[in-house]
Amino acid sequence: MGGDHGLPVTIPAVVEFSRKHPDTYFLLSGNAELIAQALEKEGVREAGWYEILPASEVVLMDDTVETALRRKKDSSMRVAIQAVKDGRADACVSAGNTGALMAVSRYLLKTLDGIDRPAISTSIPNVKGGATTVLDLGANVDCTAEHLLQFAIMGTALVGALDQRKQPTVGLLNIGEEVIKGNEVVKRAAELLRKSGLNFHGNVEGDDICKGTVDVIVCDGFVGNVVLKSIEGVARMVASMMRAEFTRDLLSMGAGLVARPVLNRLRDKVDNRRYNGAALLGLRGVVVKSHGSADAFAFGYALQRTHEAVHRGLLASTTEAIARLRERLQEAAVDTSDQTPA
Repeated sequence: MGGDHGLPVTIPAVVEFSRKHPDTYFLLSGNAELIAQALEKEGVREAGWYEILPASEVVLMDDTVETALRRKKDSSMRVAIQAVKDGRADACVSAGNTGALMAVSRYLLKTLDGIDRPAISTSIPNVKGGATTVLDLGANVDCTAEHLLQFAIMGTALVGALDQRKQPTVGLLNIGEEVIKGNEVVKRAAELLRKSGLNFHGNVEGDDICKGTVDVIVCDGFVGNVVLKSIEGVARMVASMMRAEFTRDLLSMGAGLVARPVLNRLRDKVDNRRYNGAALLGLRGVVVKSHGSADAFAFGYALQRTHEAVHRGLLASTTEAIARLRERLQEAAVDTSDQTPA
């Protein structure tokens, strides 16, 4: 029910996805009557691949966290997340209010042992033909060094599960590659990462995201959100400028027709809709956030990302990665204490 468009986007995406992935069973949370009408518009009247979970309220995009948590206890968002908590659903996908989704998810599902704060992560395309996973993207504006370490653990688990990488490389977003660069929190985080046992590359800069220098880049939510919106803005600007240039006159239009196959391939590679679906990591359940402005095509990719996360065991991978790291850190602490002079 949430997002900028609601049912006109989510239901067509769900119907199309169900046709491609018949192994998926959907619990559609929200206004039962409106959902049934939207399904009927898509030619769906009776099917064994979905169930409607009635919810009398909707969390609006401008609702506060307090409103979502305390005043709208029968919202479609809360009903969906409750289904994950109760074991009825393997995952929840929402295009709704990000702050509310994070708060309700954290309240109902709780965080994993060893994780203080959940983080939002997504994939950003890079020049190597793959994607760089970046977190946090806005859930935590102020972070400690320990939080950044936890983000690195969760990002490593995510890439390991979804991309099948055994030792993903991790970079710490900074204003320079040198060890002396950055504020005290970043310097302390780098020190923790070097001792963590993770495949820590070191400090990276903003352009390393699109270079594909590392698999995972960690930063606080303030920086991450600004970076993400900046990249998306530049991509839209370049696309707009290219359209304007190729329609400037007849000669330009002719050149555009000749270059169309190349331009279409470029469009597909940088189309942010194909990278839609930000995982909320660190929770005792799988929750994926779609862009609020997503169309049906983009929402379909959020569903795909969620499908992969469940089938490849993201939750189990994250839990195991955290447990292993805690053991290594404890062993390192014991070794250090043993070497301390009496």
